[in-house]
Amino acid sequence: MTSATKTSTTDLKLEVVVIPVSDVDRAKRFYDGLGWRLDADFAVGDTFRVVQFTPPGSPSSIHFGTGLTSAAPGSASGLYLVVSDIEAARAELIGRGADVSEIIHRAGPGQPPVSGRDPERRSYRSYASFSDPDGNGWLLQEVTERLPGRVDTDITTFTSSTELAAALRRAAAAHGEHEKRTGGRHDENWPDWYADYIVQEQAGKPLPS
Repeated sequence: MTSATKTSTTDLKLEVVVIPVSDVDRAKRFYDGLGWRLDADFAVGDTFRVVQFTPPGSPSSIHFGTGLTSAAPGSASGLYLVVSDIEAARAELIGRGADVSEIIHRAGPGQPPVSGRDPERRSYRSYASFSDPDGNGWLLQEVTERLPGRVDTDITTFTSSTELAAALRRAAAAHGEHEKRTGGRHDENWPDWYADYIVQEQAGKPLPS
């Protein structure tokens, strides 16, 4: 890796992932039924059509259609959807018609899967999966705290009110323990403590005590 590569500040934002489908209208009904936002449906004659959907809270979208890819329909797999509460996300997807697997977790990297959500709710450990009508495979992964270096430490962003609410709930629980350690006294500066906790958590830095 050259020094120029190391110091590059050019943003390279993943915008769209193309998934191969055999029936565009069937796929459109499926993803619309999941509650994903329909951004576009453009056709040029009979040889080209692009449909774009964006999952709730996601900065990236998916494309499918006609004349977009030579990949076999249903051959996409391991398409990750990161969620802050895997049980809630699974229940919602099932309610919208997706056939979602049971939740599994791994005790550690390379360990065999175990039934159920990780009992300690550790990030990156709990999963569930589902497929679209063509068999393109989606994987839910519960992430509540990013590993160090995985986010820009100078920027704190939330892509949905649900994600922000989950961060606030974690901060509230941690702040309750903080007040216990300080003798149960009300912390008048709790907004500052919350803000510091949320920013440090998202940046993967040590959390305030």
